Amino acid sequence: MSPNPKAEAKAPIAVDPVCGMRVNPESAAAQYDFQGQTYFFCCLGCRAKFEQEPARYLAPEQEPERGADGPRSSTGLESLGIRPKTSGASPQSPSSPRAPLPVAAQGSTYTCPMDPEVRSPSPGACPKCGMALEPVFTSGPRTRTEWVCPMHPQVVRPEPGSCPICGMALEPRTLAREEEKNPELAVMTRRFWVSVALTLPLLVLGMSSMTSFSARLVPEAGRNWIELALATPVVLWCGSPFFVRFWASIVNRSPNMFTLIALGTGAAYLYSLLATVAPGLLPVTFHKPGEALPVYFEAAAAITTLVLLGQVLELRARSKTSSAIRALLRLAPKTARRINQDGAEQDVALEIVVPGDRLRVRPGERIPVDAAVIEGHSSVDESMITGEPIPVEKEPGARVTGGTLNGNGALIVQAERVGDETLLAQIVRLVAEAQRSRAPIQRLADRFSAWFVPGVVAAAAVTFIVWALIGPEPRLAHALVNAVAVLIIACPCALGLATPMSIMVGTGRGARAGVLIKDAEALEVLQKVDTLLIDKTGTLTEGRPRLATVMPLGGFGENEILCLAASLEQASEHPLAAAIVQAGQERGLTLMPVEDFRSVTGKGVSGRVGGRSVALGTWEMLEEAGVHQDELSTLAASAESLRRDGQSVMLAAVDGRRAGLLSVIDPIKSSTRDALRLLRAEGLNIVMLTGDSPTTAQAVARALDIADFAAGIMPDKKIEVVKQFQAQGCTVAMAGDGINDAPALAQADVGIAMGPGTDVAMESACITLVKGDLQGIVRARHLSRATLRNIRQNLFFAFIYNSLGIPLAAGVLYPVFGLLLSPVIASAAMTFSSVSVIANALRLRRVEL
Repeated sequence: MSPNPKAEAKAPIAVDPVCGMRVNPESAAAQYDFQGQTYFFCCLGCRAKFEQEPARYLAPEQEPERGADGPRSSTGLESLGIRPKTSGASPQSPSSPRAPLPVAAQGSTYTCPMDPEVRSPSPGACPKCGMALEPVFTSGPRTRTEWVCPMHPQVVRPEPGSCPICGMALEPRTLAREEEKNPELAVMTRRFWVSVALTLPLLVLGMSSMTSFSARLVPEAGRNWIELALATPVVLWCGSPFFVRFWASIVNRSPNMFTLIALGTGAAYLYSLLATVAPGLLPVTFHKPGEALPVYFEAAAAITTLVLLGQVLELRARSKTSSAIRALLRLAPKTARRINQDGAEQDVALEIVVPGDRLRVRPGERIPVDAAVIEGHSSVDESMITGEPIPVEKEPGARVTGGTLNGNGALIVQAERVGDETLLAQIVRLVAEAQRSRAPIQRLADRFSAWFVPGVVAAAAVTFIVWALIGPEPRLAHALVNAVAVLIIACPCALGLATPMSIMVGTGRGARAGVLIKDAEALEVLQKVDTLLIDKTGTLTEGRPRLATVMPLGGFGENEILCLAASLEQASEHPLAAAIVQAGQERGLTLMPVEDFRSVTGKGVSGRVGGRSVALGTWEMLEEAGVHQDELSTLAASAESLRRDGQSVMLAAVDGRRAGLLSVIDPIKSSTRDALRLLRAEGLNIVMLTGDSPTTAQAVARALDIADFAAGIMPDKKIEVVKQFQAQGCTVAMAGDGINDAPALAQADVGIAMGPGTDVAMESACITLVKGDLQGIVRARHLSRATLRNIRQNLFFAFIYNSLGIPLAAGVLYPVFGLLLSPVIASAAMTFSSVSVIANALRLRRVEL
């Protein structure tokens, strides 16, 4: 097995030289060889343009225009709102590396849920699938709004509209604290009610035509003209967005659901128009001898109305998928009470708070920024950040997180991280990025969708031909009605939305439980993990070690040894060093400056303190400091006894002589035992990794009932352990919190970072546990299973719906039962298919973790 199968699975990304869109060469819609170079294209249209004028796209005609925000791209899809993703890469570089997603610190961006590459600075519809774009959330301040397609996040526009790829309405990229008015929803709602007002009389007129009284009251010829007058504004004005998106799908060669809707309603309307205005142009086989030509104005209008209803319901339902991020955004207060240098207090906007400001947090208020408590005692409710309902006691020196709720006590805090640097802002950013990522399971839907719309059009054509040749009289009328029903009932959006909607809701639910999912792939792979590698310090243990023992030797005093060791450790950032420094300060010792400080990874530290040479660390460290082995052997028994109790032992030497030993203990987290028990119950093989001594590691492993562990593992060796398990065919998750864990977190199939750990670990990991509690892994596994189950339900529903709906619409039941599916019924079924997929995804908001 490859050391990193996950990395190998990611094919290099090429760049479409025409539009600038990133394209996977393995699944590119088209390719073209030119001057010995193979270029890949997102669609056949781009290849056709390239074939005609390759030089135009390989050599830009003019220098890009520069504006206030830097150079502006001149690639072809900007007119469609598609933003190229290759920063600084020329179009002739098909293997240009993928650029990071832009963060809209100055505005909102909108994207498509089915294809995150479609981005737009304004709402509108995706040019690939026709779906309405959705917001990509960022934590920065906004001065403008951008709109994006939920299925094609690379479509980014500065104003509302529709995605030029899929036709979906765009949605705001950046979310506000309070739900803003969706212009696309307002437009669709207005068109819907107008269409309802005009369609109801049409339906009444159509049903009343079956009675002899209405036939005498409204003659056949006059009724057709009345229906034409009522249906025309419904189809041509209320349904105009569908025809606009249909044309965009033709121009971009990206057929979508609006291609089918426009073909169906357009065919029914145009036929009815001819039957009313110029009936002589139509073949006689459209009606029975002696009867007038049938018209389908009410069907065209009813289909348009039902599709508009579906758009309104879908837009409303999709807005609920953002509820988790809105809830997070609302946690941060708008103002903070700042204490000025003169002691005066004033309420200021949160945007002007800077690190170092002193802020007062009164009882019942939310803490404005990440800060340290400098005065006061209180309990803080951190449930919205960590998922834990029990308030946490805070006292001077404790850290508090912006957005958490203060209890009954008053606190004075000093701001440490503000704006985009706060934990809350990072959570919003991570959740937003995860919601726009694509799970591997979506590839199945993508492959199917690529052929779906052309297949439906072909099925409609076959239906028309079969009914026209062997159907009952009037053959062409039956052929037209059934072909329209086939076009209308098919809904590729249900298939396209199946995965992204579940990912959006699932990642939001995880954030509320203190589990941050960085990408959808991690969410899918997590349920398959069978081996969990866990770092000891800060993951199994609290990560806040404290001094346990000081054993002086050779005539040194206890405080003397502690003072020298604490002074030396001032220059170290290791958690064990912090425990020794804190112990020295608590005893009131005056720490001295350090000279010639040296740190040797995995061994210890050395330097000069008060003119004396001091070394602190392992046996090897003291040997390098000149201590004789005979002197060291007298410490072995005492050190081993302390290690058996789970303590980490450091030997001390002063001026080349043994001086004693110090031991530090890092208590095991209270929740670790229960978490490990639950993880074992799920069938996970748990392995502890630590750089500590074998004796100390064995003591911790015995206390936690961990059968497998590796001790003395240097930071650069942890990644080798991950590779070894992967080579054995294991799906590996790695949990850690330190900088030394970052390479292993990145190598693992799923990296899990402890929230209180370092930013490097959080960036390297795929999942972050905000509280740093291993029970978060159990929650994440439950969320992974629930989300994947929800996706499979959606995909099953979409596949079954289309597999059964299209044959029914084609009339397969007619020969046996004499049943035909009305285009109006087909439209109703299509309308609610997408809504039902979204409604099923929304159930994840209530899943128990």
